[in-house]
Order: sequence, then structure tokens, then C-alpha cells
Amino acid sequence: MSERTSTGPRLLEVAWDDPRATALRDELDADLGARYDGFHGDEPAERRAARSRALAMHPDDIVATLIAVDADGTPTGHVILRRLGDEWEIKRLVVTAAARGRGIARALMHAALDRARTGGAERVILQTGIPQPESVALYESLGFTRIPVYEPYAETMPRSICFAYVF
Repeated sequence: MSERTSTGPRLLEVAWDDPRATALRDELDADLGARYDGFHGDEPAERRAARSRALAMHPDDIVATLIAVDADGTPTGHVILRRLGDEWEIKRLVVTAAARGRGIARALMHAALDRARTGGAERVILQTGIPQPESVALYESLGFTRIPVYEPYAETMPRSICFAYVF
């Protein structure tokens, strides 16, 4: 585990399977489940399974798992930077409901972008959706620009909103 310090929240780089990271991803799954309930309409089980495969995270592709913690060590946010083929992709950004509005998501995004830049990335991509307007606003405020929906999301989530950040 490594620690990043700044004037903002305390950020830690942890293993993918760190229990705090796992708990934050579970919280994100619950939030997204509620937001996207019914969004894809009545669809065949085969399409739902294909979407699950598209969203799957493979630990071997992960470059960094970052979490934010409060002064007492309580986890408050999470983001992953992974390789997706030749691309660098940001995944699984979440801030706990109790910690929102404190700049944690912005700090996590800056840390992920810094890590990608030092790793040699020329750009970073990400995928989100219409039911996440605060995420869209954050990415636009950070200088991300919209791009066409890319694989592996194009087939199963064609209404995604995708972004790129070019260094």
C-alpha cells in the first residue's frame, strides 16, 4: 500500500482485493443498481449477461486502485485505473453518500490522471451513463471531452456517455 498526501483528502493506493476497496465497490454497485433499474428495459438474459461481461474487471488489467480515507481511516471514496487493450481507462469512481461534496471524487480523478500520465498514457477514457448526471458534470469540469461509445460497451450499452482526457 502506498499513500498519496495532498492538501485534500488522504489517498491510499491499495490492492484490488483490499476489504475497504471491495466494500466501496459494493456500495457503488448498490447505487448503480438503483439508478439503472429499468433503464435497459425488458431485455433478454443473454444481453444482460453480455453487459455483465463488458463491465467485468480483471485484476490483471488494473494499474492502480485508489481509495480516499478520512482522518480516522474511514474509507470515503474509490477509483480504479486499468488498461483496456492499448487504452488507459478510469473505472468504478464512487464517493460514499456521507462524504459527498468535499472534493473527494475530484481528488481521486486527479490522482488517477497523474498515475496514467506518469505511466505514459497519451489519453484516458471512461464510460458513464445518463442516470449519473453528477459524474458527467465532474468529468466535463475536469476537461474530459465526449467521444463515441467504445468497446466493450458499444454493443450492450449503446446509450453510454463516454469521455476522453488527452494529455
